Amino acid sequence: MARSRARNLSADDISDIVELLDGWTGKLTWELLIEAIGSRKRVMYTRQALHKHERIKQAFAVRKRLLSAGKANVAPKVDSTELAAALQRIVRLEGENARLESENQRLLEQFARWSYNAHTRGLDQQFLSRPLPPVNRDQTVLGADRRKSARAEE
Repeated sequence: MARSRARNLSADDISDIVELLDGWTGKLTWELLIEAIGSRKRVMYTRQALHKHERIKQAFAVRKRLLSAGKANVAPKVDSTELAAALQRIVRLEGENARLESENQRLLEQFARWSYNAHTRGLDQQFLSRPLPPVNRDQTVLGADRRKSARAEE
């Protein structure tokens, strides 16, 4: 019997998976990540579905690089549960910090690329800094039949 397809990843799902990767310790593979997501969210995704989302792909690459280089801190074993929880939180926050630094670097590179492309098209900073046009919040014009029925309902 074929398995049913998992629901599409929402922005909240992607954030949860990225947070899971931020605190990951031990060996990291796509299969282990899929199992961890399955046990946490009760849904199984494929590697391709996860890899399709840039934030997940980049968070995976950053965490894998930190773990393989030995730069990812692992919370030491302690007797106090409060201290263990605090150390785990520190490890997760350090992972999140590394991921955010990587995301920031990619955004700066994207900005430089856009800036160069705008310059080659003759777009100056004044043109690029123009404010966005105001949002048109006028009432939608209804068709003649719908207007008549709307008036009749009033």
